[in-house]
Amino acid sequence: MKHLLAIFTLLLGSALIVPFGAAKATNTAPTLNGKWHFVLDTEGGDREVDSVLQADGDQVSGKFGQADVKGTFTDGKLNLEFAMNSEEVGPGTMKIKGELADEALTGNWSFNEYAGTFKASRVKE
Repeated sequence: MKHLLAIFTLLLGSALIVPFGAAKATNTAPTLNGKWHFVLDTEGGDREVDSVLQADGDQVSGKFGQADVKGTFTDGKLNLEFAMNSEEVGPGTMKIKGELADEALTGNWSFNEYAGTFKASRVKE
């Protein structure tokens, strides 16, 4: 009877450990979802923009300031292209290409004839 109880305990313990370990392994991919604080390096100085990004598969939606975001996020690489209205320049197309690493996004942006680099950090809630 003691042997049967020991075997049952081992099997029960194994059944509990495997699902929890499997859940941890599947959640290791970087996620884009959430609030982000972008700092765009421009000729006129840094421009800061708060955004909310949501990935559904490889499709990205959300807000970049007041603009509606559209783009993709695949293998840690962000590629956005969306219509935006700048107070200084007027309407145009914002393009953002970057990479997610260590809870930060970095890359390049362009808007009409302007371009530069950016850094974005996840906003802690």
